Amino acid sequence: MIEIRFHGRGGQGAVVASNILADAAFREGKYVQAFPYFGVERRGAPVTSFARIDKNPIKIKSQVYHPNFIIVLDPTLMNIADITSGLNKNGIVLINSDKDPNYYNLSFKTATIDATSIAIENKLGSKMAPIVNTSMLGAFAKISGEVTLESIILAINESVPLKKEENVKAAKEAYEKAMIL
Repeated sequence: MIEIRFHGRGGQGAVVASNILADAAFREGKYVQAFPYFGVERRGAPVTSFARIDKNPIKIKSQVYHPNFIIVLDPTLMNIADITSGLNKNGIVLINSDKDPNYYNLSFKTATIDATSIAIENKLGSKMAPIVNTSMLGAFAKISGEVTLESIILAINESVPLKKEENVKAAKEAYEKAMIL
């Protein structure tokens, strides 16, 4: 089973991202779960969301404690929480950042994508509050190999209510530009 933990802030699309990812994996014939964990429910507050993907039915009903992948939608969260807590020793951290993966000096395989610039360029959200979720999913498809970009695109077209073309373009661009250490 593959477990993914998303870290973001309210309004960035972490919860929607976990749902789109689950939809994409389901389209590939896999069993899935996607669910959020909320603390203080307000825009800008830290939000954690989870996804599970497996070839067999998933019977676990708890949050993800030992993920294989961590997706960080807001890099400022790296300074206030132990984002890599419980990460599988062979796990990968994907960070929304314009910095090289080496910058973070993590003891885990690290990947980065400047999802903020991609979201702003595609007018997803605003310059002050870009919505980076579909960019992060495009990068995840590339660095993980767990789902295809084509399935992500199908799920975006099915799930995203507005700016479908812009979200698809953002996912494709992030897929091309993601850097992994």
